[in-house]
Amino acid sequence: EYRVHAQTYGWMDWVADGQTAGTEGKAKRLEAIQIRVRDNEGTQYPISYRTHVQTYGWMDTITSDGVAGTVGKSKRMEAIEIALTGTMASRYDVYYRVHVQTYGWLDWAKNGEMAGTSGLSKRMEAIQVVLVPKGGNAPGSTSRPSVKK
Repeated sequence: EYRVHAQTYGWMDWVADGQTAGTEGKAKRLEAIQIRVRDNEGTQYPISYRTHVQTYGWMDTITSDGVAGTVGKSKRMEAIEIALTGTMASRYDVYYRVHVQTYGWLDWAKNGEMAGTSGLSKRMEAIQVVLVPKGGNAPGSTSRPSVKK
């Protein structure tokens, strides 16, 4: 499950399994994100993530359910890295892709790769995250998950 804090919307509803968190076509920046991995019984599993934020650069790594990015500072997230940890990392791959200003949806990143932009000052506007059994097929193209200056 994951949710984002978006410009003018604040915290949006939790979504899961590849659903879109954020907006498309509204030019609204993502400012923060929370991610958690839980099974059907509610048991939570560890996941780590970090974001690249306007003027701050790469922020500290956050773990399960923590807030990555900023709230109340009007700063855009430009990139993200997400990685499973513990036993989940041996059972699943985490794939994620972002919708970025000017570029639209980029391709899927996997297991700690950067998704988003670097050196271009482009806002992330939406994100999708999905778990795939280890070694399974990616949910789509993986050739361009990020754009760098």
